[in-house]
Amino acid sequence: MDFTLKKYKQLLEVLIEKNYNVQTFEDFIQNPKDKVVVLRHDVDRRSINATWLAKIEHSLNVKGSYYFRIVPESNDQNVIKEVVSMGHELGYHYEDLGMAKGDFEKAFSLYQKNLEYFRTFYPITTVCMHGSPENSIDNRQIWEKYNYKENGIIAEPYFDVDYDEVFYITDTGRAWNKKSVILRDKVDTKYDIPIKSIDHMMELIKQDKLPNKLIISTHPHRWFDVGGLWFVELVMQNIKNVVKAMLVKYRK
Repeated sequence: MDFTLKKYKQLLEVLIEKNYNVQTFEDFIQNPKDKVVVLRHDVDRRSINATWLAKIEHSLNVKGSYYFRIVPESNDQNVIKEVVSMGHELGYHYEDLGMAKGDFEKAFSLYQKNLEYFRTFYPITTVCMHGSPENSIDNRQIWEKYNYKENGIIAEPYFDVDYDEVFYITDTGRAWNKKSVILRDKVDTKYDIPIKSIDHMMELIKQDKLPNKLIISTHPHRWFDVGGLWFVELVMQNIKNVVKAMLVKYRK
């Protein structure tokens, strides 16, 4: 089964076995390895799940990058402290332009305030856009007026990575690079490598059929041990995907 904690650990073990260096996003930007995977986690909701993935990574002596939203369903101080205590990178998962309903000045003020809040837990150097499907505003548009590369920020994943050199893999829509349900979590790239499941991904890695530079973007709220919550997430995401597919077609 996909999206289980057991499968996530197996994936990391395969990556390590195939000699991928695991770097945080900030480390990758500053000193990228030749063969590398960045484990990016967008903590949209149910933040407790982030600790489960963080513990798995910690048990294997690797570090991930965790991007937390300011909203209560993500912003749990105890969770944030626990993730940081394990040595993982903390980043701000910003959505300020959407929250400000397109008011750029208000949005930037919110952004600065929220960034400073998260910096009380970790010296944040990277930020990442949150793409809420129900909001027609693209939060990245705030940088048409302001510059995120100020005040100690070195990178944003949607702007500062050459995705013709790095293969981007995302679990948006509870699938792998499923274009029909991806509104904003997508990149321009030369790569067109279908991934059917996490087992399929592991086979591709074992057979050296994936590039040497990877970013794997996950949403912790999708990942459980098999049980009631796993099935609830499966059913709910299938319903959401119908709506998201309609939005993708409409916004084209």
